[in-house]
Amino acid sequence: MTSVTPLPDTAETRQALIDACLWMNARHLNQGTSGNISARTAAGILITPSGVPYEDLTPDLMVTLPLDGLPDGEGLKPSSEWPFHQGLHQARPDMPVVLHAHPPYCSILAVQRRAIPACHYMIAAFGGNSVPLADYALFGSPDLCANMAEIMSDRHACLMANHGATVLGESIAKACWLLEELETLARTYLFSSIGGAPHILSDAEIAEVLVAFQSYGPREAEATDG
Repeated sequence: MTSVTPLPDTAETRQALIDACLWMNARHLNQGTSGNISARTAAGILITPSGVPYEDLTPDLMVTLPLDGLPDGEGLKPSSEWPFHQGLHQARPDMPVVLHAHPPYCSILAVQRRAIPACHYMIAAFGGNSVPLADYALFGSPDLCANMAEIMSDRHACLMANHGATVLGESIAKACWLLEELETLARTYLFSSIGGAPHILSDAEIAEVLVAFQSYGPREAEATDG
């Protein structure tokens, strides 16, 4: 697994993380402060604070974490989900952005404890022939951290049993794009089950798509625009 350059810890990066939170609420991919986002930097991790409305966030309110170890305990508390953010940054040095939310259709599947199979070729955007489901564990717990790190070793997203969804991105823009694509995929899977069963693409068909997806998705343009 190849490491990528961490994001710079600048006011612009911090504001982009805030903008991503505002964007996902505006797009109805999250509600309140239930979501959170983090970015790996050269010095550690930047993450949203716990319980602060996104509209009140400013760059100086973003919390810094070490890549390993406990928060320093000074200033605002980090998101209560900081342990799995930290764990995913450790496990996936190729993905410097972790974005977590409670999208409605993803959350329905999570409550039903259903992974998403290859019902549509866009499944390949998440690194394989499925979006897996992480076993249930208390939010912010070491067990949840371990469950997610294990199943996301080769995926860009997962559903979380009775909870929500998390995506990994090479950039903030890519993570936002993936979150919206994941919610669309979850909706497609749920609706395609009405009155019948969705046809599932074969492993060979998805392997073909995975090759085509090597240059697919946003690059420089910000997915949070609009």
